[in-house]
Amino acid sequence: MNIVVLDGYTVNSGDLDWTPLADLGSCTVYDRTSPDQIKERAGDSEIVLTNKTILSRDSIATLQQLKYIGVLATGYNVVDIQACRKNNIVVTNIPAYGTQSVVQMVFAHLLNFTQRVAPHSSGVHEGKWSKSVDFCYWDFSLVELADLRMGIVGFGRIGRAVAQTALSFNMRVLAHDTSPPNVCPEITFVDLETLFRKSDVISLHCPLTAQNKKFVSSKLLSIMKPSAFLINTARGPLIDEQALADALNADTIAGAGLDVLEQEPPPSDCPLLKAKNCWITPHIAWATRAARQRLLDIAVINIRAFLAGSPVNVI
Repeated sequence: MNIVVLDGYTVNSGDLDWTPLADLGSCTVYDRTSPDQIKERAGDSEIVLTNKTILSRDSIATLQQLKYIGVLATGYNVVDIQACRKNNIVVTNIPAYGTQSVVQMVFAHLLNFTQRVAPHSSGVHEGKWSKSVDFCYWDFSLVELADLRMGIVGFGRIGRAVAQTALSFNMRVLAHDTSPPNVCPEITFVDLETLFRKSDVISLHCPLTAQNKKFVSSKLLSIMKPSAFLINTARGPLIDEQALADALNADTIAGAGLDVLEQEPPPSDCPLLKAKNCWITPHIAWATRAARQRLLDIAVINIRAFLAGSPVNVI
């Protein structure tokens, strides 16, 4: 069985072990693969793994031996699913591997706004504390999370985990979901406009669909509290970036913490790169070593199940 990993670098830049995957067959790992290299590198492979390398209908048509595509992520928009169904190609993904890591990033962004650890530490090293006439000082208004409202859009695995963490900070939790659970006594489910109007922090955890692309619009941003923060660790195109930049620059909202953008890497003219109080991390919420190890472990489990005739995590 020939196995090819088209873009293994982001999953494993050298701190993980590919051996369990190599034990399943003849395995070749490429750090990155451009579209014009797909046929050359994977043309004789029955199993292809991809993270962000796009496997379009045309690319799939060139892979005559292909029987299985393993997406090394939860989202699978990089694969033409209809073409795979037509050609009886099994496609799997990796669910739930990074839940706790994403939750950490949500609160890393939130605590960045509420505690301002980095600028205060920089000030201390620059001598501001040494020169202070008082035993302490603060350059920013510090915010306590207890009793603030955390609004969560999308109540899947990650949304639920964010809610539990928010509750541990004694926050009150509002949520919006297209299919809310029947029983969840600690969470108040509301419509989208109510969530945006009443929340002190809004965290996005919904999948990207044709219907919700850029749903975070100037209209919704305009009804947020001027003291509120917006956090996105889901998908960049959920937000109208120009509308968000305008809202930040006009102090319509207090800040945005983003781990994803509409285009990745972003173009130099992305309006959010110069927006006020906009903190951006380079799509790394998923990338702790523990999460990447789970991803690789599950990828191996998926392939073993496929080879045994009982595939799991099938899209």
